[in-house]
Amino acid sequence: MARGIRLLVLDVLKPHQPIVTELALGLSELEGVEGVNITLVEIDKETENVKITIMGDDLDYDEIVRTIEEFGGVVHSIDMVAAGRRIVEEEETPQDKLEEY
Repeated sequence: MARGIRLLVLDVLKPHQPIVTELALGLSELEGVEGVNITLVEIDKETENVKITIMGDDLDYDEIVRTIEEFGGVVHSIDMVAAGRRIVEEEETPQDKLEEY
């Protein structure tokens, strides 16, 4: 039975080196990690802002942050987290519809 954190979406600032493929592989080797996606959001002269999505069972947030820091990155925010036996899909609410106007 799955427990703990199952999905993390992190906003991360990292240097250009090491490249995102190396960071993805490093994160994918952590215990409990089943998959890692890294999307480039913004790039400037010295850094890249990336969105990192990690799925698995009982993810260790502290270990994930340590690994990102070992690759020279900094976690700016946790943009989404899911925990428990199932990942709950977000549903549109009346408040979301108001934001469209």
